[in-house]
Amino acid sequence: MISMDSIRQELLELEELLLQPEVRTSVTALSKLLADDFFEFGSSGKIWSRRDALDPNGIGVVKMELSDFQIHPLSEGVTLSTYKILNKENMQYSLRSSIWKYENAKWQMIFHQGTPIV
Repeated sequence: MISMDSIRQELLELEELLLQPEVRTSVTALSKLLADDFFEFGSSGKIWSRRDALDPNGIGVVKMELSDFQIHPLSEGVTLSTYKILNKENMQYSLRSSIWKYENAKWQMIFHQGTPIV
């Protein structure tokens, strides 16, 4: 059985990977990290699908810093991650949540939401 600390570390690494410009603009990298049924409620209010994310421009490049990372198991193989993001370009904070599903020996994100902190 995998420890919660190991799961937390792996999901933190995946969330940080999704902040990297080379991943955010790579159809190949994003297709590995996002589940087929992925969708997102963006901090802008826009709803994104996996198809939107896999656009040749990717999900956009923004310099961000992640903090306060936590995980919350929902069921076996399904975990909610929560954290705070600082958009370093506009100095705006947002709360983030992602649902990750472990399947076929890998984690994939199935849902993400960003909520601005006002």
